[in-house]
Amino acid sequence: MGVTQTQVAVTAKPPEIPVVRIESHRRWLALDLGELWAYRDLVYFFIWRDIKVRYKQTVMGAAWAILQPVLTMLVFSLFFGRLAKIPSQGLPYPIFYYSALLPWMYFASAMQGATNIVVENQRVITKIYFPRVVLPISSVLSGLLDFSISFAVFLVLMAYYRMVPTSAVIWLPLFTLLAVLTALGVGLWLSALNAMYRDVRYVVPFLVQFWMFASPVVYPSSLVPAKWRWLYGLNPMAGVIEGFRWALTGHGQPPGILVAASSAAVVLLVLSGLVYYHAVEGTIADVV
Repeated sequence: MGVTQTQVAVTAKPPEIPVVRIESHRRWLALDLGELWAYRDLVYFFIWRDIKVRYKQTVMGAAWAILQPVLTMLVFSLFFGRLAKIPSQGLPYPIFYYSALLPWMYFASAMQGATNIVVENQRVITKIYFPRVVLPISSVLSGLLDFSISFAVFLVLMAYYRMVPTSAVIWLPLFTLLAVLTALGVGLWLSALNAMYRDVRYVVPFLVQFWMFASPVVYPSSLVPAKWRWLYGLNPMAGVIEGFRWALTGHGQPPGILVAASSAAVVLLVLSGLVYYHAVEGTIADVV
């Protein structure tokens, strides 16, 4: 008796293909933290690339992060300190100026880097999708390496003058965060403006120079009359720099009103920067 074998054709169900819908946000402030977290590896890649490009084919390498603030500190100590006799709150002039140059040079470098970041990545922007806000964020964060190297030099300077940090140093992370947010807020504005109007990059060097003398880098904020201190604090770097000096050295009074006004200005700067960046984000790929 023959056995008939019946072959049954089994058709495999094709795998489901995920559908990704890209659409414009209708909110006035579209900051998707979940999306930023999903692209965290891209942020790391941009940071690492910026660091490598900065030191590629340089003779001095990371030593530039030391020479620039040290030489500037020496010039300020000689001309504004020894010759002009500007008050230093009882601090040695090298300590007085270097403690201000730490946040200032980080801010100035991060601001200039963020200004050009969109234009420099025009080929990437026009080919693939990713949250464009990743670019200024990565540019601002990459400057923290130079800041850390410069900070190590400041610790050596403190040891040379036999100065020991006080309990005020616990506030240092807060002032560091304010410096980062200030650089991010300004970077959002300038990067978007530079993508739309290329002559913005020519204004930035003048802006850096003007902003430095409008901040308490070469002089203490105590020279500003008390009744105008809150207005002076609307310059966000004023509170950051005075906060750094106080947190690192413990000299002077806590810059309460100054920091409060600067913190409010930083919040407004970051929020307005996000709003403007989001407003032009859809047209950046077309004009860049």
